[in-house]
Amino acid sequence: MRLLYYGEDGELSVTADLVREDATPYYAILSHTWGADDEEVTFDDLTKNAGKNKHGYRKIQLCGEQAQRDGLQYFWVDTCCINKANKAEHSLAIRSMFRWYRNAARCYVYLPDVFVSPLGDEGQARPPPWDSEFRQCKWFTRGWTLQELLAPGVVEFYSRDWHRLGDRASLKSQIHEVTTVPYDVLEGAPLSQSSVDERFRWRQNRHTKLKEDAAYCLSGIFDVDMAPVYGEGTEEAFRRLHDKIRSQEESVRKREECLRDLRPTDPRNDKKRIEDTKGGLLEGSYRWVLDNSSFQQWHNNPHSQLLWIKGDPGKGKTMLLCGIINELQKTVAGTASVSYFFCQATDSRINSAAAVLRGLLYLLVSEQPALIAHVRKRYDQAGKSMFEDANAWVALTEIFADVLQDPSLDITYLLVDALDECVTDLPKLLHFVAKQSSASSRVKWIVSSRNWPSIEEQLGQAGHKVRLSLELNAESVSAAVSVFIQHKVSQLAQHKKYDMQTQGAVFEHLTSNANDTFLWVALVCQDLEKTAKRNVLKKLNSFPPGLDALYERMMQQIGASDDAELCRRVLASIALVYRPLTLAELVSLSELLEDVADEAEAREIVGLCGSFLTLRADTVYFVHQSAQDFLLVKASGDIFPDGIEAAHGVLFSRSLAILSRTLQRDMYGLEAPGISINDIAPPTPDPLAASRYPCIYWIDHLCDSKPKSRANEVKDVQDMSVVEGLSLCKSIAKGVVSMTRLCSLSQEVQGGEELTKLLQDARRFIMYHKGPIESYPLQLYASALLFSPTESAIRKQFQHEEPEGVTVQPAMSSGWSACLLTLEGHSSGVSSVAFSHDSTMLASASEDKTVKLWNASSGECLQTFTGHRGTVTSVAFSHDSTKLASASYDNTVRLWNASSGACLQTFTGHSSSVRSVAFSHDSSKLASASEDKTVKLWNASSGACLQTLNIGTNLHSLSFDSTDSCLCTEIGTFVIAIPETLGRAAAAEPEPQPPLYLGTNLSSDNTWIKHASKHMLWIPSEYRPLCSSVRGTTVAIGVGSGWVWTCSIDV
Repeated sequence: MRLLYYGEDGELSVTADLVREDATPYYAILSHTWGADDEEVTFDDLTKNAGKNKHGYRKIQLCGEQAQRDGLQYFWVDTCCINKANKAEHSLAIRSMFRWYRNAARCYVYLPDVFVSPLGDEGQARPPPWDSEFRQCKWFTRGWTLQELLAPGVVEFYSRDWHRLGDRASLKSQIHEVTTVPYDVLEGAPLSQSSVDERFRWRQNRHTKLKEDAAYCLSGIFDVDMAPVYGEGTEEAFRRLHDKIRSQEESVRKREECLRDLRPTDPRNDKKRIEDTKGGLLEGSYRWVLDNSSFQQWHNNPHSQLLWIKGDPGKGKTMLLCGIINELQKTVAGTASVSYFFCQATDSRINSAAAVLRGLLYLLVSEQPALIAHVRKRYDQAGKSMFEDANAWVALTEIFADVLQDPSLDITYLLVDALDECVTDLPKLLHFVAKQSSASSRVKWIVSSRNWPSIEEQLGQAGHKVRLSLELNAESVSAAVSVFIQHKVSQLAQHKKYDMQTQGAVFEHLTSNANDTFLWVALVCQDLEKTAKRNVLKKLNSFPPGLDALYERMMQQIGASDDAELCRRVLASIALVYRPLTLAELVSLSELLEDVADEAEAREIVGLCGSFLTLRADTVYFVHQSAQDFLLVKASGDIFPDGIEAAHGVLFSRSLAILSRTLQRDMYGLEAPGISINDIAPPTPDPLAASRYPCIYWIDHLCDSKPKSRANEVKDVQDMSVVEGLSLCKSIAKGVVSMTRLCSLSQEVQGGEELTKLLQDARRFIMYHKGPIESYPLQLYASALLFSPTESAIRKQFQHEEPEGVTVQPAMSSGWSACLLTLEGHSSGVSSVAFSHDSTMLASASEDKTVKLWNASSGECLQTFTGHRGTVTSVAFSHDSTKLASASYDNTVRLWNASSGACLQTFTGHSSSVRSVAFSHDSSKLASASEDKTVKLWNASSGACLQTLNIGTNLHSLSFDSTDSCLCTEIGTFVIAIPETLGRAAAAEPEPQPPLYLGTNLSSDNTWIKHASKHMLWIPSEYRPLCSSVRGTTVAIGVGSGWVWTCSIDV
């Protein structure tokens, strides 16, 4: 893009080509109708300082003069800013035209066929005298001017003598009547809100000089990129346009699907819920932090990229972050993005590391739509399962890392509240935050948590971090709590009609006993809200200072009430469930609530539970995480008289009863077996309203109870509708994980062999058919049954559910295949795999330059190790399975922490690709074999090279013997002889040494079999090894012809 401007000498000039859009200055743009080609000023004219005598030069002058009056130095006119002799530039300009008009500060429409009288009396006439000429002007008949009308934010119309007629808003009535473009579109509504057919109607009665332009000029109206191909004809041009539109509509649909599947919940809704639950966000309770030196350092220092706000429960961390979010959104509006997430331990949707990244990504791509390309790249292949299956964390971290490195990423603030409430994979989340907080200078992080040493240790690995301790800022927190107390007391006084004495007494008691804890104040005020004014002064002293003491008093009050047992049961259920319950779910899960008459009574019962619980949108929440902590630890004996395991058992039994009573085939009455989960809306009333929670979590309650005594009750849940329910709840992935737990549990039950077989078959059934069941719930009874093995226990048991009239030939095999798991996640070939020594993990090395760590039972990807710059060729676990070594084509060996994914050491020294790596049995040493024909021994702790052996050939197999004194390879076993001085970290790498072989070995050139270092047998060329193995005195050799031969030497 080039822009026009007037130089200091007053001459019209043109800028160089502005390649970077973000470097383009503000500019005005001209919309006009072209005259004869020889009348318009061209790019060639400008370069030759010619064209001033052309008829079209006048409108360029008028445009430039108006731009200067509007404070704009630069302007753009299509006739002379595009070098049409350059076909590539001309093509790019046509594709960019809509965007250039949209980005313009102002668009001036020049109408040479509209005349305004110099007498200046048109302003009083309605309609003005030029109204008819305006409606009939040529500009409304040209094809390209439609986008010039709609793309810019400001469009002004000028007559032949450059008299301002009005703008798009003031002239919208006339424009609408001429063009049929709706008023809301003329006022700036997105074009996408109008249907495709409607937008096509806007082009009626418009013409273009070149016939193909009739299609090309609409590309911006439909937001498609369409390269011009002049000569293709009108029909072909419109065919391509329609294809582009259909593709765009499909892309928009997939984008919306991706966004919907990406978010576990909308963090904006979570923030509003939290603020409403806590009585609203009070500005005076958080503004102190904006002036705090630690916050200022984080905010103003470009090198301070992570702020950790830490404090004890109830100190106001969450509301502090809510306030910071509001302030950031106000101060950086339009220049930066703010993305945030609120962890909540009691809600399984938002208490995992994966959920945190999903929520942050959701807000990021909502504010910066172009970033969704990083998500779509994987989502379009895997669908929703990418966010929920065993590999979700790996996929999300890789996507997030790509987003943070995107050159188009705006300055971004990422905030995560309550890290301590991240129940699942908190170490992974902490490691990710610590690592990524310094990955991009455009990204700043704020996280909050309690004062947990484990969190401090992990975040301590982050560079450029700032700590803000609420305990160390007690004076500021105290002042904020005081503002909060004033606000709450004022509300109470107004609502309860307190006199000055009562108001003062309440304020004094709260101030004296709050201990700088917002939550304590909120809970006391909540109790006072229910207290009659006459009893307030008597009751004040019954509120002890400290959260635990206050919680204890609340339990005493519950114990003294007529509904004590009922309240204890409700609190026990809410304390143990894996996500917040709806009122319907709570009533169904609690036997004592079976006779509750209506929703109002259920709400009343929740209200009786002291101030432990709060209700929002028919869902029951703890008022604070500390309330649940108190019940589980300090009030456990009161609400779980038979123990927590027994309470889980009650929830399990109630869940089974609900499932057997409510679930059935085709619960939603879908009938059509091919209906997609995305097209299903729950009916009213929802058959799953009460059974949604039990359907998803019944197995978890069984496993957390006394499971061995209850496992056989699982036989009562032999109904396919449970799986249908999981599909309708969009929780098949969770079902796979739960079924794995159940299979493991059944193996521990005495006499549970038959149950185990059934459950293992059910697990194979769900895992194999996960895709269709997840996407099309009723395919459970069609595809899943018909394509299962004929001897599958599930297929045989539910054969009566198979669709009538559908036969699959030939028949399926009798049993499931031998493949237990297929681990997918690498983007290129896998070059090496290794089990951990306890067989719980599997590591894989790939040509995609990564190492992945998998759960060997479930197939879940636990870690992805990135850092190698070439193919990873070999992996090996330390014998305690805590570390992992990897070798690569980048000539290095890397040592990793298998739990956190951190790179502990990088071993450099080989001059060519490293092909194999091995740990010693005591894990103190590493050995690596390279294509530089050497083997190196390393100190695994310090990274020092202890010994280099010149092997003279490439080795692909390497391992230590049981004594760690020898290395076993495919050509023989040789002795490790490390001088004692080199057992410690050496200052310089030792000189290479030849290997000392034990027993039988192959020579390095593969021509001799040797024994005791002596040549014993020369090998003819056709018998020489392509691969080999040596054990003791026997050599096994595989040759290129396909032969395998052995040789034993007994001397």
